[in-house]
Amino acid sequence: MALFWGLSLKYIFDLDTPASFLWAVGGLIGLIPSIKWIIDELKDKQIGSDILAIFSIIGALAIAEFLAASIISFMLATGRALESWAEGQAESALKSLIDRMPKLTNRVKASGELDVIEVETVQKGDRLVVKSGEVVPVDGVAQESCYLDQSALTGEPLPVLLNEFDPVISGTLNAGNTFAMIASGNISQSTYSGIVTMVRNSRAESSPNIRLANKWALRFVPLTILVALGAWLFTGEVKRAVAVLVVATPCPLILAVPIALVAGMSRATKSGAVIKGGAVLEKLSRAEVVLLDKTGTVTHGGPVVTKIAALEGFTTDYVLQVAASLDQYSPHIVAKSLVDEAKRRQINLLSATEISEEHGKEVSGSVAGKRVRVGAVPDQLPNWAKLTEPLLVALHVDEQLIAVFGLEDPIRSESRKTISELHQLGIKEIVMVTGDKEDTANAVANELGINRVIANSKPETKLNVVH
Repeated sequence: MALFWGLSLKYIFDLDTPASFLWAVGGLIGLIPSIKWIIDELKDKQIGSDILAIFSIIGALAIAEFLAASIISFMLATGRALESWAEGQAESALKSLIDRMPKLTNRVKASGELDVIEVETVQKGDRLVVKSGEVVPVDGVAQESCYLDQSALTGEPLPVLLNEFDPVISGTLNAGNTFAMIASGNISQSTYSGIVTMVRNSRAESSPNIRLANKWALRFVPLTILVALGAWLFTGEVKRAVAVLVVATPCPLILAVPIALVAGMSRATKSGAVIKGGAVLEKLSRAEVVLLDKTGTVTHGGPVVTKIAALEGFTTDYVLQVAASLDQYSPHIVAKSLVDEAKRRQINLLSATEISEEHGKEVSGSVAGKRVRVGAVPDQLPNWAKLTEPLLVALHVDEQLIAVFGLEDPIRSESRKTISELHQLGIKEIVMVTGDKEDTANAVANELGINRVIANSKPETKLNVVH
């Protein structure tokens, strides 16, 4: 090896033209990281066709064929850069999971004053305040009723009403008003921290996958080396051996495989699917069982107004305008759904005054001179207002019930086609693994043609199902 570097440097400094010098430097620059890549692959007990490129670069530099060495180095580096970029897209999924963890929280002092502290300093028994729109920092016990969006953890698309002394799970989003809680442990003991740890361990423990191109290389590389050695021994000229290596170097494959993987992974990312790496993408062609989440995967992932029942004499546009005009002042996720539906229908919203919000129950105020309440439905509904949607919202104007809005998490328009195509591709079983209720999950599965449902699944349960 020392002789090789000595001869290469001698050739470089003896070159007559600047172009030859640059080609030689390019070959050497590409060779150094390439050797490291090969060493890393060998440590992972892998061997790829890239090793032929390394031999070709070394041989080309040794016999002063600097242009060939530089071109092969460039193609090899380009392919590796594309693969690294594609795999980096999967890392962003873990980063977003970590970034979602709150860094600061509000602790109540003995005097009653709020103190902003780092989440890492929270101890068991601390009284914390979670403001509207904030993520619950640690597990605890609610000190008052609250509405939490648990979709990120359980898959339940609709906000869940918790009462005083109910357990609160870290990582859930406060979809209602500010509430107080007592921490039941520190951040390292929290549910959300455990989920992040599971994801990290899953990535760290996953064994290297042997790519299809690398399996081909296990046969092709030894054969090429034998032919190159044979050419050298038969002719007595080392140039013949280098020529065999250069010709056999699969430059199109070196670039074609990464480009194909980047294209596939990028296309999947645009569709909302994060592929961990090229080997995983290749394995998908041999998959026989597909596990799907429900919320945000086959459904939209949040409450959407799907039906409006209005008292005779009132139009659906009018009742939606009144309700959304008041709800636009509320941070509640259900209120946002009504506002979004009004905007979708291009309904102009009115201003509201004297706004008051009763935590987890209703919003009240004045709209166009009328007293309006939007919130929980009464225990007894008239026949015209009896809807079957899982979440109902009532609209009262001047203390008269004039409308009921039905909300649910609707199935995506493309879900039916996707499930059907998976069956056509030879997938033997499609399983929905969701934290949602069993009856709701079964209804979605039956409509889409999903084979099996595993409902009421916590994040750790989902991980066990995958394993």
